[in-house]
Amino acid sequence: MPEKFAPLYVVPTPLGNLADISERARAVLREVVWVAAEDTRHSAPFLTYLGSRARLMAAHEHNERAAAEQVLARLAAGEAVALISDAGTPGISDPGARIVAHVRAAGVKVIPLPGPCAAATALSASGLEDAHWLFYGFLPAKPGQRQKALMEVATLPHALVFYEAPHRVLESVGDMVATLGAERTLVIARELTKQFESIHSLPLGAAAEWLAADPMRQKGEFVLIVSGAPVASDTHAAERILKLLLAENLPVKQAAKLAAAITGVAKNALYARALEWRR
Repeated sequence: MPEKFAPLYVVPTPLGNLADISERARAVLREVVWVAAEDTRHSAPFLTYLGSRARLMAAHEHNERAAAEQVLARLAAGEAVALISDAGTPGISDPGARIVAHVRAAGVKVIPLPGPCAAATALSASGLEDAHWLFYGFLPAKPGQRQKALMEVATLPHALVFYEAPHRVLESVGDMVATLGAERTLVIARELTKQFESIHSLPLGAAAEWLAADPMRQKGEFVLIVSGAPVASDTHAAERILKLLLAENLPVKQAAKLAAAITGVAKNALYARALEWRR
């Protein structure tokens, strides 16, 4: 990397409560020459609040490729740039990944700062005991595509973390019930760190009625966390799944691996059973 290149800082910003800005993030935003922001109108008063005199450039989903070139040009001129989104961590269901990739591909240093992330904040207060979790982000807006996406993760024994917009939350919850099952636990985290923050746990099948009971419950930004699929250790269930996979002409080894991952039954036992059927 040429010595004249300045670094790119990836700076998380508060989800809502401005007191959550870290001292390091505050210092970086005061020191850099430029701030690449998702919405400059939103970020301008925030930088004024911090006492930052950095110049703003737009870096949103519609101009991210062009913004990446602009950011690299500023870094090449020796002018440090901080990348921020409207709230939370850039690149996590927000613009920023393309800019980071472009800067890294040029051999320029990228310095990430830890900080607010809605998914991690919601998980910490969820009370779910799943050992692992999958961050999905926003589901597709179209019902058919959304249902297909949910089917692809329906059997995973991991907590599933989604972001959702208020005007789609009822539709998404309905599709979750249809694809994931009504008995799983849903944690609805809304307006995290803001004045009307709420975190509520309930069976997935009861969520639509709970949301519809009060229009205020459908307002704001949502993190929806669904508990993982129950792991079936029953051999008969595992063999039934194995047969279905083999019927789709999957190779024996792959079918046994998938059936084991879904049910928790030992892969070697399922592989041996499949070979017996083939004989």
